[in-house]
Amino acid sequence: MDNNNHKEKQPLFHITKRNEMPVWQAMSVRVIAVMAALLLCMILSFILIGINPGKMLVSMITGSFGSQRRVWKFFKDLAVLLCISLAVTPAFRMKFWNIGAEGQTLIGCLASVACIINLGGKVSEPLLVIIMLAASLAAGAIWGLIPAIFKAIWDTNETLFTLMMNYIATFIVSYYLMVWTPSGSSTLGALKYGFLPVVFHNYFLLILVVVILTVLIYVYLNYSKHGYEISVVGESRRTALYIGINVKKVIVRTMALSGALCGLAGFLIVSALDHSITTNSVGGQGFTAIMVSWLAKFNPLAMAGTSALITFLNQGASQISTDFNIDSAFPNIIVGIIIFFIIGCEFFIYYKVNFRHKGKEAK
Repeated sequence: MDNNNHKEKQPLFHITKRNEMPVWQAMSVRVIAVMAALLLCMILSFILIGINPGKMLVSMITGSFGSQRRVWKFFKDLAVLLCISLAVTPAFRMKFWNIGAEGQTLIGCLASVACIINLGGKVSEPLLVIIMLAASLAAGAIWGLIPAIFKAIWDTNETLFTLMMNYIATFIVSYYLMVWTPSGSSTLGALKYGFLPVVFHNYFLLILVVVILTVLIYVYLNYSKHGYEISVVGESRRTALYIGINVKKVIVRTMALSGALCGLAGFLIVSALDHSITTNSVGGQGFTAIMVSWLAKFNPLAMAGTSALITFLNQGASQISTDFNIDSAFPNIIVGIIIFFIIGCEFFIYYKVNFRHKGKEAK
């Protein structure tokens, strides 16, 4: 065979990295993805269970904004999710994959409840709340420090380590629930002490704290020396060492901060919302926060938007289940489809697919 006449076969398509897409264009892609996902969900709902697409969309909206009570609940759920998302973000920017926010937050809840049980009625309410806050911050920080120290000294796998710490936290809470409930029910009722002060509304102070925290974390990560060191360590640990950054110190310090912020979330859950504790007090939001942070590209201000979207979808799904008397599994499928579209569209923002031109031959 004459090699000069041989036609080299080209692939049908190949993927290349895009130049940075303008912000407005990237946002347009995301909006189109959400609209396409909603359209698909409405079609599936109509075909599979006969739900009117228009009524389904209205049901989703009323689930979050149908009444004043639902609006407050929406912002309350948004605030808790955003707080935990902010907590994991410093570690993620450092490329320390902290999957333990669920356990770190739960330990923060446990510390607050322990303070109420041991000090409630013995000290003044304002002092008790301050002690609860300090205990929750310390407990969360310790829970974050343990995997950080192992990573810094022995280079352990932080993903598995922090994940396993979640289970340990859950079992510790289970143990104390048995200790605190001699009847053996393991169900701790609402406690009489340790309430966050009410300003305007039960949830207002909680929301205000998270708004302030969002701004502080944004400034910390983008305009402080610590934030700069976190970014450098995340980009390249060798570069960080070369320019004189103590990488081990940054890892330990950042995870202490991340854990403490999870502890703050635990304090807010107990003092402003539940006034009690169960093994499900965090409700999986520690894992949802990972997605919220990633979708916002670790930008604290953008996380407000991604947290709002996830909260809206979750509450909308619950309302669909109630309004149409269907099992909660189907609304959860709808939420999953929408999130899948949102995650999938990120690929097309950063990469493009180039198809082979017909008749083109490699020279």
